Amino acid sequence: MRYVQLRAFHYVAISGGFSRAAEELHLTQPAISDQVRKLEEEYDLLLFNRHKKQVSLTPQGEKLLEITRRLFDSEQQALELLSESRALRAGTLRIVADSAHHLLHILARFRERHPGVKITVRAGNTESVLAALHGYEADIGVLGDLPESRDIEALQLNSTPITAFVARTHPLARRASLSFAELKNLPLVLREEGSKTRRKLEDAARAAGVALIPAIEAEGREAVREIVASGAGIGFVSAAEFGADARLVAIPVEGAGAMVMDEALVCLRERKGGKLVQTFFDIAREMAGR
Repeated sequence: MRYVQLRAFHYVAISGGFSRAAEELHLTQPAISDQVRKLEEEYDLLLFNRHKKQVSLTPQGEKLLEITRRLFDSEQQALELLSESRALRAGTLRIVADSAHHLLHILARFRERHPGVKITVRAGNTESVLAALHGYEADIGVLGDLPESRDIEALQLNSTPITAFVARTHPLARRASLSFAELKNLPLVLREEGSKTRRKLEDAARAAGVALIPAIEAEGREAVREIVASGAGIGFVSAAEFGADARLVAIPVEGAGAMVMDEALVCLRERKGGKLVQTFFDIAREMAGR
């Protein structure tokens, strides 16, 4: 087994194809294909299912990818350690957030101090944020709750209640509050399964003896916002994420004391010493202390 073979396999797996892997590694597609083929032949196993121009991992390939993710992440950490002074000038920081809203002031300060660092921000719910961290696809995450996992380092950003909201033209827009009993019979627009906001809402309603059934289920906070703005139903969001949108009106939910979102900045504990991650957390702590 050679390093170049594992690297070729890894990049084909994470990029979804041989041609994309070749572009990432600045090699030719035949060279990448040859390295993967030799790896498969040497150990007499199939790592990829090949169908026309589509490739997918076999069960053995999935298991090997779990290992190579750790391998190449460790390699990246070693590179960062050896070039710490350069990391803050030309590194890349990958963030997956359930809401980028909580990061805006931190991102602005980080960019002000380290303009050479490339930052990528992807949206995701609680499950996908944790999956991205554990899969070494992200360096930092933002969650709608403080995680209990021992392998996660967390820094609380804020704590705010969940509120209902409707379009300003909605018949309920002038209501001072809504009860769970009322919500049961109203058209609800809820986030996808795996959303911490939805889970806390449903748990609080269940404790009040009410089962909430969505009229519309939408993936992502922005999708919910646009659907609600059209007048199609009632949405839910943490008060900190409601923002300023003239189309919408927030309505508190009665008896919603347990519906509090503790937004947290998180990373894998094993990666908290990385220069970029550590610096981002330091800025977040600095700004939280003000």
